[in-house]
Amino acid sequence: MSQKIGIIGSGVVGQALANGFVKHGYDVLIGTNHPAKHAELREKTGGKAKVGSFEEAAKFGDILVMAAKGAAAENSIRLAGIANFDGKTLIDATNPISDAPPVNGVLQYFTAMNESLMERLQKLVPKANFVKAFSCVGSPFMVNPDFGGIKPTMFICGNNEQAKTAVKQILTTFGWEFEDLGTAEAARAIEPLAILWCIPGFRENRWTHALKLLKK
Repeated sequence: MSQKIGIIGSGVVGQALANGFVKHGYDVLIGTNHPAKHAELREKTGGKAKVGSFEEAAKFGDILVMAAKGAAAENSIRLAGIANFDGKTLIDATNPISDAPPVNGVLQYFTAMNESLMERLQKLVPKANFVKAFSCVGSPFMVNPDFGGIKPTMFICGNNEQAKTAVKQILTTFGWEFEDLGTAEAARAIEPLAILWCIPGFRENRWTHALKLLKK
């Protein structure tokens, strides 16, 4: 039996990851808070992913993905039902991007340097096993990124080793190398990588890149 993935959030990130999990043989339910989007989401996932509410996605998945807009993430969790996250691995792909426009290509965040959105979410759902991942690259490159045979680096962190092992297996399947930066506090460094990733895009319309950690 394939592993069940529940995705909370139906924007481009949720859709990209849903299609990636489907491609690699997972059983997927993508959750949306907008019932009118059900038909569209079925079409965009080729009819291969189930579609439901946030609550249905949270109940369905053995592994969950938080793919809602950062500013809506806390409310999305509440709508999904906090108890439905208990004991589950939760891949956190969010970034705390504020509604204010970028300044000279630099995104503005609603968090301070000594906190992260993932830490806020972990406090809201203390029994879930959060793992930061998929937050430092654009959605077209989240699954099997092609950079001429060079694997980019996905930076991850989280407090639960078993949950991180599960996410590392997914990343390997999706064609990534990974760098485990430790516990949840490291999300304070990982989340701002999205600011770095976006600057060439906003300034020069260059969006076809990913980050790579070189090791000696």
